[in-house]
Amino acid sequence: MILKLFPLLLSLIFTMAMVAADDKAVSDNVLYDQVRMKLVSDLTVKGGSLGVVVEQGVVTMTGKVKTEKAKEKATKLAKGVKGVKSVVNKLVVDPTTP
Repeated sequence: MILKLFPLLLSLIFTMAMVAADDKAVSDNVLYDQVRMKLVSDLTVKGGSLGVVVEQGVVTMTGKVKTEKAKEKATKLAKGVKGVKSVVNKLVVDPTTP
C-alpha cells in the first residue's frame, strides 16, 4: 500500500515546490495589474501612459504627469495596493502632458 502511494506523494511534493518557486512571479504580476488599474482609473493621475514595473513587491513608476499633485497621488495609490512593499516614483512633472 505504501509503495502505491509513494509516486502520488512524490508528485504532490514536486507540485508544491513548483508552486512555491512560481509564487513571486504570480504575486508581482497581480501587483502590476492592481497598480495599473488604480493609476489608469484615477482622474487626477490619468495613468494610462505611465510605465509600471514590479520586482519582488517593489513598484517602480516612470513617465510624465501633469502636476505635482498627480505625482504624489500616484505614489499614494501604488502604496495602497496590498502586498506592495515600497514605491520608487520616477515620474516627471510636465504641465504640457495631455
